[in-house]
Amino acid sequence: MKFHASKWTVGLSVLVAFSAVPALAEAEEAKERYLIGFKEEADAATFTTQAETLESQVDAEILREYENLPVINAELTEEEATALEEQATIEYVEKDVKMHTYQEVPYGIPQVNAPAVHEAGNFGEGVSVAVIDSGIAQHEDLNIVGGESFVSSEPTYEDLNGHGTHVAGTIAALDNIIGVIGVSPDVDLYAVKVLDSFGSGYTSDIAAGIEWAADQGIDIANLSLGGPTGSTVLEQAVDYAEEQGTLLIAAAGNSGTRGIGYPAAYDNVISVAAVDSANNKANFSSYGPENDIAAPGVDVLSTYIGGEYTELSGTSMASPHVAGVAALVQATNPLATAEQIGQILQETATPLGNEEFFGSGLVDAEAAVGQ
Repeated sequence: MKFHASKWTVGLSVLVAFSAVPALAEAEEAKERYLIGFKEEADAATFTTQAETLESQVDAEILREYENLPVINAELTEEEATALEEQATIEYVEKDVKMHTYQEVPYGIPQVNAPAVHEAGNFGEGVSVAVIDSGIAQHEDLNIVGGESFVSSEPTYEDLNGHGTHVAGTIAALDNIIGVIGVSPDVDLYAVKVLDSFGSGYTSDIAAGIEWAADQGIDIANLSLGGPTGSTVLEQAVDYAEEQGTLLIAAAGNSGTRGIGYPAAYDNVISVAAVDSANNKANFSSYGPENDIAAPGVDVLSTYIGGEYTELSGTSMASPHVAGVAALVQATNPLATAEQIGQILQETATPLGNEEFFGSGLVDAEAAVGQ
């Protein structure tokens, strides 16, 4: 039923109530926003007078008077609001609460049991994670603490492709009221650009990015990239990172055939295969004996350039799930070495079958953190 201002009758008893409690006008108590609903019993003119007098009597700020509702939106102290509730002409007094957009939890986050770890208070705080990729774009759902570009034609780590930003969101999208949430939203996130706006990069740049991450003392580095053949300098960079204590996690590849890409195929890198929401092997996921573990990689929703969100598929999307879980394990075990973290991830994974397809199985944050 609609309300009509011409039918409102608002008595003056509310004014008496305020003037009878002079201390309220002098109170230093913080004011909050309230909605004051009046009973439908008078005319619009009286209602308007009531609003003006209410404002002057209690030094309240009237924020809004509705056109077709017998309601005033005002700032009041809690005492003033309580006093108003007792008045015969008042139908209700309620706080003007904020509402927000809903944060979506991508299916991969519960699939790897990250929420159970979050509920225990572990969001990866104190752990540093580098996304060695196409950079990371500025996004309200990401907190980038630093980074470097090794692409000569693109001197900043701002992502011009979208791939790195998507990867970053799966790892570290913030636990806020917008967008999505990552596996480890409180990590220190670093953007290391080694791929250009077309998603391509030289082996030399990738090796330089790995070396930089290791020299910065980064705990975990995600490499959602690769190629079919190895490189001496790339393997040297991988081994150097391992020596410096940086855990490298990389995408297995998207050929859908036997043969893991590089750098994922190296011994000192955790190779990640992709599964869908039902833990079936993704048809594009490369397989082979070098696969170490599996994670969600089909239609993964995450952050994107332009402040957007989008779904992408690939082992590139699976790898950051594992990197995020590794960060949660590191946060629980700050003295654990990269090798130990890698072992924990694999020992606690849920077996899925063929090890060439899935490695040790689906990564499990809850089991890994509890190890």
